[in-house]
Amino acid sequence: MSSSVRGTAAAAPPVATLTTAPTGVPVTEVATRSAEATVLVIAHRGASGYRPEHTLASYELAARMGADYIEPDLVSTADDVLVARHESEIGGTTDVADHPEFAERKVTRTIDGDTRTGWFTEDFTLAELKTLRAKERLPAVRQENTIYDGRFEIPTFDEVLQLRERLSAQLGREIGVYPETKHPTYFSSIGHALEPLLVAALENAGLNRKDAPVFVQSFETTNLRQLSAELHVPLVQLLGAAGAPVDLAAAGDPRTFPDLVTPAELAEIASYADAIGPAKDMVVARHADGTLGAPTSLVADAHSAGLLVHVYTFRNENEFLPANLRSAGSAADYGNAFAEYEAFFAAGVDGVFADNPDTALVARAAL
Repeated sequence: MSSSVRGTAAAAPPVATLTTAPTGVPVTEVATRSAEATVLVIAHRGASGYRPEHTLASYELAARMGADYIEPDLVSTADDVLVARHESEIGGTTDVADHPEFAERKVTRTIDGDTRTGWFTEDFTLAELKTLRAKERLPAVRQENTIYDGRFEIPTFDEVLQLRERLSAQLGREIGVYPETKHPTYFSSIGHALEPLLVAALENAGLNRKDAPVFVQSFETTNLRQLSAELHVPLVQLLGAAGAPVDLAAAGDPRTFPDLVTPAELAEIASYADAIGPAKDMVVARHADGTLGAPTSLVADAHSAGLLVHVYTFRNENEFLPANLRSAGSAADYGNAFAEYEAFFAAGVDGVFADNPDTALVARAAL
């Protein structure tokens, strides 16, 4: 990493060789790699292709499959506890609608410009959230995951960190954690800032150090700049294929996510972050007909600025694959995910966010 980058990214932990996952999902044997290998496999919301996302079961399965990092998205409760949910609205990922005692908590709220009706974590204490159970967010695509509906709690960030520590000891390798702050401007505006809670949790776990297996990510820029003064772990600027960082829009800054990938803007990002997390289409373009196109210059430009590139999100189902890599059958059927990985590995990415970490590991083993 160049001297312009604020810190040194955590080394990739070695991957254990597995032939089957202890939790029952078959895994093709993955070759052990050295710590110098550059492509990280980041389990997106855990092994969310096989278990309801953001549950301890999903994170544990991902770690046992061999993922380098598990990724919890973090939101706050009413009593300022960080919990793992993709969004603060939980109607689509829990059984809250089946709890008559919480019926009056259903509200319509605008967060980051998106108006939604449902139930929101900031209106519940942790004790109340612990009475709920997780369910599959994409039941039409991942029907097999619905068998686990109602079995798992909403985990706290502390519980995720404890799981990381336990599994690292059991598996004999460091399992990394890759938290994302969700809606940071919004949560700060309602008096539930995420950043102090995140810093405290990492400090308490002994993970606020340069060599810790941690990356912290955000789609916003202001909180990453603030965290760069408090955290010693690598920071990741997430980049959407469209739209703009909420904090910039709120401040009247006209820059969009696509504006932030010029060489000059990447150099600026490198002053407070160590990596970027772009959407896939920003790295390998898609043609108008949805087929996979050619790599852009983003990886080379980011590397020139001293930034790693961790791209999101890889999924096996036809619904999420380029049109020319889909198999015959339904949107839920698997397509040629390996060909997609190969295109991005050839483009030089340093990490991939994957719902199916076992597939990503097999693809990486072919490098």
